[in-house]
Amino acid sequence: MKKILLVEDDEDSFDMLARSLKREDYKAVGARDGEEALEVAKEEHPDLILMDIRLPEIDGLEATRRIRDSANGSDVPIIALTAYAMENDQEEAREAGCDDYHVKPVAFPQLKRQIETLL
Repeated sequence: MKKILLVEDDEDSFDMLARSLKREDYKAVGARDGEEALEVAKEEHPDLILMDIRLPEIDGLEATRRIRDSANGSDVPIIALTAYAMENDQEEAREAGCDDYHVKPVAFPQLKRQIETLL
């Protein structure tokens, strides 16, 4: 079973995504902010990360940069998630180290295809 780190500070979004991932036979582990994402990524060694961009403390882009700089994080695929899609957000996400980008509200069938492509 593939393990996905879900980094999401909105409780409703987290619950919806975690349930959707579980239905697709993925194991979802969670983090509510960028700092926690760094810790969980180091401890859990996920197969893929879904990273909300707008997070308290350390934002998702900085968390992605730090994960990429870590020994275990250089190869893990990361999909950026954001509800506040600005014109340059996708480019900034890629520059930070994200492999793909998904605009909220999440269209799970599309997100599932993105996950499957990266895994």
